[in-house]
Amino acid sequence: MRAAAQRPPATCFATRLAGAGLLALAATSFCVPAAVARPKASASASTVTVDYDIALAGLTIGTAQVAGAFEGSGYRVDVSARLTGLVGVVTGGMGSARAAGSVASAPQPSTFAIATKTSNSGIAVRMALARGNVTQAEITPPLVDLGDRVPITAANKRGVIDPASALVMPVQGRGDLMDPANCNRTLPIFDGATRFDVSLSYGETRSVEKAGYSGPVLVCNARYTPIAGHRPDRPGVKFMEDNREMSVWLAPVEGTRVLLPIRIAVRTTVGSNIIEATRWTRTGGPQGGTHAAAPTGSTTQASLAQ
Repeated sequence: MRAAAQRPPATCFATRLAGAGLLALAATSFCVPAAVARPKASASASTVTVDYDIALAGLTIGTAQVAGAFEGSGYRVDVSARLTGLVGVVTGGMGSARAAGSVASAPQPSTFAIATKTSNSGIAVRMALARGNVTQAEITPPLVDLGDRVPITAANKRGVIDPASALVMPVQGRGDLMDPANCNRTLPIFDGATRFDVSLSYGETRSVEKAGYSGPVLVCNARYTPIAGHRPDRPGVKFMEDNREMSVWLAPVEGTRVLLPIRIAVRTTVGSNIIEATRWTRTGGPQGGTHAAAPTGSTTQASLAQ
């Protein structure tokens, strides 16, 4: 794979939505991953499935889903999206992504894969990682080197997480699940073609009412910083670098110390892109059964990024 290669459609969300695990889902609203199976896990595992509507400039343009399974220190997360309506008819956009690994102070992925398809193209990315370092990366079909991108170095592939794993946000230390400090982190993302940071900071705490979740959420502000693999002269890159209107709302996954996104909002050049949960379903875990709502108060939260 060439370091300064053309960014694949499978990862264009990284540019559109400030490129990060936490904005990764929002990304799929443009590069659209398609439906994937929910993670299979043992009865002791905590699993959560979050369904989202994707809207652009006030119009619903698609749906997405994040499904995660958490058992001990291990995790697996599937992300999927599909464009619907006229946009879906025109683009045929769909795709899916999957990552697995372990969770410590941050996700430590071992595998990542993403595949996207539009009416006239398709692309797949596969990566293997160890202790935060990329050991193998493959893009199919091979990318074309345009010669105008910031080269990706070996250092850019160390100490990173993939876009899907970036959606898994562990609680900081032994702190409270609703501690504002859980917003304050930087996500070092590598998607196989580009390396970028998504920096989060605490904005406020709100209460939300969704099907399957009723309780507090952390509202985190987000900033995008390109590192390598991007085209610095492109207007879109500069727009996202200067973008101050990006946020992710994190809600708790009951039975875990992990936060997942319940809402992502990103201003784009054509209007606000909003990915918002329509249903939150948690099953399994120590208590078993299906949980329709997460506890209120200072208990547990879940988050996501591009």
